[in-house]
Amino acid sequence: MTPERETTEQTPAAPALLRLTLRAESDVFLVRQRGREVAAAVGLEHQDQVRLATALSEIGRYLVVTLPTPARAEVAFSAAVDSTPPTLVTEVSAVLPAGTSERTLAGALVVGRLVDTFSITPDGETTLIRMTRRIPSTANPLTPDRLAVIRDNLNASAASTPLEEMAEQNEQLLAALEETRAQRDELARLNDELAETNRGVLALYTQLSEELDETNRGVVALHAELEDRSVQLRAASEAKSRFLANVSHELRAPVTAVIGLTRLLLDPASDPLTAEQREQAELIRSSAADLLSLVNDLLDLGKAEAGAIEPNWSDVELRAVFGQLRGTVRAMATRPEVALVVVDPEPPALIRTDEVLLTQVLRNLLHNGLKFTEHGEVRMTAEVDGAEWTIRVRDTGIGIPAELQERVFEEFYQVPGRGSPSGARGTGLGLPYARRLSRLLGGDLRVTSEPGGGSVFTVHLPVSPAP
Repeated sequence: MTPERETTEQTPAAPALLRLTLRAESDVFLVRQRGREVAAAVGLEHQDQVRLATALSEIGRYLVVTLPTPARAEVAFSAAVDSTPPTLVTEVSAVLPAGTSERTLAGALVVGRLVDTFSITPDGETTLIRMTRRIPSTANPLTPDRLAVIRDNLNASAASTPLEEMAEQNEQLLAALEETRAQRDELARLNDELAETNRGVLALYTQLSEELDETNRGVVALHAELEDRSVQLRAASEAKSRFLANVSHELRAPVTAVIGLTRLLLDPASDPLTAEQREQAELIRSSAADLLSLVNDLLDLGKAEAGAIEPNWSDVELRAVFGQLRGTVRAMATRPEVALVVVDPEPPALIRTDEVLLTQVLRNLLHNGLKFTEHGEVRMTAEVDGAEWTIRVRDTGIGIPAELQERVFEEFYQVPGRGSPSGARGTGLGLPYARRLSRLLGGDLRVTSEPGGGSVFTVHLPVSPAP
C-alpha cells in the first residue's frame, strides 16, 4: 500500500503515553519493544501488536540505517479516545538529511498495510509520519484515569536489552512461520480435496453425459417408433372409414328391400296372413328397421371421420329449429309418463351454423334422452352468453357414473346395466357422431351426470364461428 497524504482533519490525540528518541540502530530495537508494550497496554490484540511493532521497526531501520546520513527522530504514542472507535496514534517526527524528499520517503516505506491509516506530512523542517490502529471494542474503556495509569507504568518500566528484544522478535518470527506452515498444510489439504472433488465432478459429468446420450438415442428411437405407429394409425383410420362407408352403402340397398318386402306382406291388399305369420313379418320389419338405422349411423360416422361433411353455413333462427324438433320428436315419444319439454330461446335467437347438422345433433340428444328415461321429462333449453350459445338437453333418467361419462363418446360403447325402459339397445354411435358434428360446427359436446339423478348433455356453439 502506498502511503497517501491525509486530507481529512485528524482527531486530536490526548497527551503522549510515551516518547522515545530514535538516533542509532540500537534505538530501533527499543522503539519496536516499547511500541508493542504500548499496544498491549491500550488493549490491541496480539497480531495487531506485532504489526505495529513491525511497522515501527521498518520505519526506524530506514531512518537510522538505510539513509546515507542517519536521521534524527522522535516517536510519540497517544490514544485518541474521542474518536469512534478509539485509536492508538503513533507519530514519528524526523529531521531528514538533505536530498531526502517526501516522495522518496513515501516510496521507501511500504508499511501502510500493517496499520489502519498511514500518512507522511511535511511540517516545517521536520517530516511527520503518522499511523493509527483501531482499539477493539472488547478492550477496557480508556478513561482519563486509566490513561494516566498506563502512562505512569510505561514511563516507569525499564526497556529490555537489544539481545532480549532480538530474542523476542525471533520468537515472534518462529510463531509466524509456524502459523504460515499450518496455513500452507491446510491449503495443501484443501487443494487435495478440491482435486478429488474435481475428479468426482468430472466422473459424474462423464456419467451424466453418457446417460444423456443414451436417453437421447432412446428418445430418437421412440420418436421414430411413434411416427411409424402414427402412420399406421392414420392408415388404419382411413381403412376403417372406407370400410364403414363401403359396408354401409352396400348394406343399405338389401336392408331397404327387406323392409319393402315386409310392408308388401303386411299390406291388407296382399294375401291374408295367419296371426303367426303376421307376427313374424312384423319382427322381420322391426329388425330390418333397426339394422337400417345402424347402417345409416355407420355411414354418417364414416363420412364425418373421412372429412366428407362440409358445413353449409347460414344464419339460423334457433326458435324455428326448436319448433321443428318439438313436432317431429314428440311423435316418437310413445310413453305418456315421460314428458318432452322444448323451451324456445329468447328472441332474437340467431346463430351462424349448418341447420341440418345442428338439427341432427339435437335430435340425437333428444332421442337418447327419451330412450333412457322411464319417468319424468326430457327438457331442452338454450341461452346465449356473449359470443357463445349453450344448448342443454336434460333428462331424469338413470344417469351415468362419473368414470364412464367420457367413454359414452367412444364408438360402439354401451354403459353396462344402462338399458332403455323399452328394452331397446342403442348402437353406441349416436353420441360419438353428435360430438363430431358439434366440433365440426366449431363447438363441443359435454356431459354431466349422476347415477339416479339424470344426465345433462351440453352443446357449446359460437354465435359466429371463426372463418
